[in-house]
Amino acid sequence: MSEGVQKRTVEAREDFPLSEVPLESRKSLWSTSVVLLGFTFFTATMWGGGSLGAAFPFGQLMGLIVIGNLLLGIYVAILGYVAFKTGLNSVLLARFSFGDIGSKWPDFALGFTQVGWYAWGTATVSIIFVQLLNLPEWLRIPFMIFFGFAFCWTAYVGYRGLERLSIVSVPAMTILIVWSFVISSREAGEMGGMLGIVPASTMTAGAAITIVFGTFVSGGTQATNWTRFAKTGKIAIIASLVAFFIGNGLMVFAGAFGAMVYQQPDIVEVLTLQGLLLAGIIMLFLNIWTTQDNTVYNFSVAGCNMIRTENRKLLTVVGAAIGTLLAILGFYDWLVPWLLLLGTFIPPIGGVIMADFFYKYRGKYPKLSEAKLPKINIAGAVAYVGASLIAYFSPGVPPINGIVAAIVIYIIVDLIMTAAGVGVGAGKAKS
Repeated sequence: MSEGVQKRTVEAREDFPLSEVPLESRKSLWSTSVVLLGFTFFTATMWGGGSLGAAFPFGQLMGLIVIGNLLLGIYVAILGYVAFKTGLNSVLLARFSFGDIGSKWPDFALGFTQVGWYAWGTATVSIIFVQLLNLPEWLRIPFMIFFGFAFCWTAYVGYRGLERLSIVSVPAMTILIVWSFVISSREAGEMGGMLGIVPASTMTAGAAITIVFGTFVSGGTQATNWTRFAKTGKIAIIASLVAFFIGNGLMVFAGAFGAMVYQQPDIVEVLTLQGLLLAGIIMLFLNIWTTQDNTVYNFSVAGCNMIRTENRKLLTVVGAAIGTLLAILGFYDWLVPWLLLLGTFIPPIGGVIMADFFYKYRGKYPKLSEAKLPKINIAGAVAYVGASLIAYFSPGVPPINGIVAAIVIYIIVDLIMTAAGVGVGAGKAKS
């Protein structure tokens, strides 16, 4: 086997961690959609929706869910189109928009949030299993070790493993959720009963949209790991909207609906209250697994770019080990507030990538192996820092503020640098 063929075989086996996905390895709409849906079907999103269900009447609640998830879907769809067009994921796209060395910050930020969510998911499934089955408390840690490494199996296989799990789990979870909705509607007295439910707490519309948009925007920024496999731009856009507008919207609504009817945002607890304990256990397992394998896959891809290795499978196991250790050490108790804070600082990464691709490069990157990249893209770095500060301190919806600010600041800085003759030629193909 020639050296070139051998390299391509390794890249294919590892899901092209450091290069473009070739056209012959692209996937269909069904394949891309079910993998992304498996990612967005996530228990934490339901809990976020639960806080909305207790604060708004049904009609207003539905409007906020639609607006928040539509904005999220559009954001992910734009990044999805960039991923399709280039064949690159967010951490590889960041080499252009942040620079060869500058891209290591997105590697760290995106990778850390994902392994952190992996720790949270591992701890969550272990704790709830012990509670639902009335098992001894000492079994939590053995469960964490088991689930921590079991969940990474499909990610270790790669896109093919994620796809096969999602093809089975996504329809099963959808059926269970719809089944639960039917029971809940009957208990609430159909539509008339739901419209008559009085909110138990208060929340501003801006805060509600922040929850809907912000809870999964860090994951949405990394959905490029799968949309880069799309055969066409149309597939990348539709799959992104299906997963992050419809799929994530369904999760938010499931949590909100449970909070309205049962004062309980967790769909697993709702299923248990409805007498569907076995269904609740199945839902919990599939819900967590389909997100866990995606998060540790994200970690492995970010790690490959950070240390410049193609051994994604090894980094998948490393990520699972780190996540499991964090779960055992109690990271579960303070992870979510910290990750929601990081959610403010991750969306600007997507904004910088958009501005770099559509404005600076006019929608066409050179091949990564042929590009002359700066060590640090000054416009990208300045835009990211400025947008993060704006997102953190400004009122409104922080993630959206950060994305818009990143785009505007990047364009302004690039115009200034171009006028001053600084950094001209960066990113062109090597001579």
